[in-house]
This record gives sequence, structure tokens and C-alpha cells, in this order.
Amino acid sequence: MLDEFKNAFQKPNNAHVQLIIINVVVFLVLAVIKVFSTAAGYESIFEMIYAQLAIPAPFFSFLSKPWTIITYAFVHDLTGIFHILFNMLIFYWFGKLFIEYLGSDKLVALYVLGAIAGGISYLLVYNTIPFYQSQTPLLGMVGASAAVYAVLVGTAVLLPDYTFFLMFLGPVKIKYIAIFYIVLSFLGSVGGNAGGNVAHLGGALIGFVYIKQLQIGVNWGGWITTLLDWFKSIFVSQPKVKVTYRKSEPKVHQAARPTTKASKASQDEIDTILDKISDQGYESLSKEEKEKLFNASKK
Repeated sequence: MLDEFKNAFQKPNNAHVQLIIINVVVFLVLAVIKVFSTAAGYESIFEMIYAQLAIPAPFFSFLSKPWTIITYAFVHDLTGIFHILFNMLIFYWFGKLFIEYLGSDKLVALYVLGAIAGGISYLLVYNTIPFYQSQTPLLGMVGASAAVYAVLVGTAVLLPDYTFFLMFLGPVKIKYIAIFYIVLSFLGSVGGNAGGNVAHLGGALIGFVYIKQLQIGVNWGGWITTLLDWFKSIFVSQPKVKVTYRKSEPKVHQAARPTTKASKASQDEIDTILDKISDQGYESLSKEEKEKLFNASKK
């Protein structure tokens, strides 16, 4: 099992599986802590740990635990299996499709942006709107739903006419699936899980904005990718640089290496390719167009 996990993290363009593994591992670890601490009569240990991961509704409580703007998106309700199950299933389907066109780095960036947007939305309504202030939750909010909504809506904006085949329903364009979930969360924003549904809408909004900005050449998640690359570099040993001295030699001008048309693609070309995918599907792309799209996804 450890080897399979290791392979999953080494495999390129596999961020959707990696994020699912992280969510499941966190769920299982917290479940074990809860069972053992409760059985031993020290349930307060679990509650203390859980409180450090869930994002609290009161603003000043959040200021004492600012990291929860991210950690809550990797924690799920332990009273049942369906919370994490449905989140991870939806994330797998849409995350896999997202990566096929834009790559792993942008998926991770959008997941984090969705979590932040969902957390900010949650904090705003519970600290500014009287209706929500009157029912402030005691334990705070957990769940990857806001991040998942960001990926769901982002994928639907990128490929609105891409079709999923759903059981009992048959072929359904993903834009209608996204609309269905948005309407569902909007209706639930004044229900029992009001804060959670508001967070869903915040994640959905950032998913829409992220793709629209990406299509005009602005990457709102670039700072996340840079930060993660720097963090990874801390744990990767750098080869020692060997300095040598030699006599200067006359420079020989070499002919410029020819570049293929597929090696570089402008933003207009990428937009044209994405439009073609929306109209005719991925299989309609030529080999050159697929290579341009793949190279663009690695930027």
C-alpha cells in the first residue's frame, strides 16, 4: 500500500489522486484518534485536535488560528462516510478532466483558491449578516466542498459542453451538472448547513473567475504554484556546483535550433483550441493541437 501511495505521488499529472489520498488519510487518522480517545475517556483530546483544524465562525477566533483557512478543506465530518465520499467522487471526475487540459499545478492552485474563497465567504456571512450571526456554529466548518465546487465550476467553464454519462440519466453536459449544484447550494444557504452552502458558493465563484482570467492570460493561482515549488525544493537536495577554470575559446556561432510549431503557442491559439474542444470534443484535435495544449498546461 505504501508503494502504491509513493507511486501515486511520483506519477506526473496526478494531483487529483494525490489530493484525494491526503483527504482520506486525514479522515482515517482523525477517526482513529476519535475512537481511541473516546474509548479511553479522553474525548477532549480529539476535540482539541479537531478544533485546531476546523475554521471557526467568529472572526477573532479565526485570527488566533489563521491556518484553518486551508486545513479545514482537508478535514471531513466523522459522523458518517457520505460527506467525504461524495466530495471525493465529484472531485475525482472533474479533477481528472481538468488535469487533462490544464495540468496538475493549476488543479492544486484552484483547489487552494477554492478553499480560501469558501473560508472567506463563511467568515463574512457569520460576522456581518444578522441572520447568520444569530446561529453561529460552535464547532466551525470542515470539508473540501468549497474547493471541490471551485474545480467543478472551473471545469464546466473551461469545457461547458463536455458530456458525462450519468446512471439513470444518460449523457449530461457538465455545465448543467455545475448549475444543478450551484442552485442546490443557493437554496441551502438558509438551511441547516447554511455556512457550508455559502462556502460552496464562494468556491464556485472563484472557479468561474479563475478560468475566465486564465483564458485572458492571467493566472490567479501562480503564487500558489511558486510557493509549493519553493516548499518542495527545501526537501530536495541540490547538487553541489563544481567550479572549473579554463582558457576562453573563440565562440562559434551555431545555427539557431529550429522550433516546431507545436513547441510554442500563443494565448489566442490556446483559446481557439479550447473553443474547438467545446464545440467538437477533444478527439477532434490534431496531433499538433494536442501537443500545443499539453505544452501550455505545463506553464
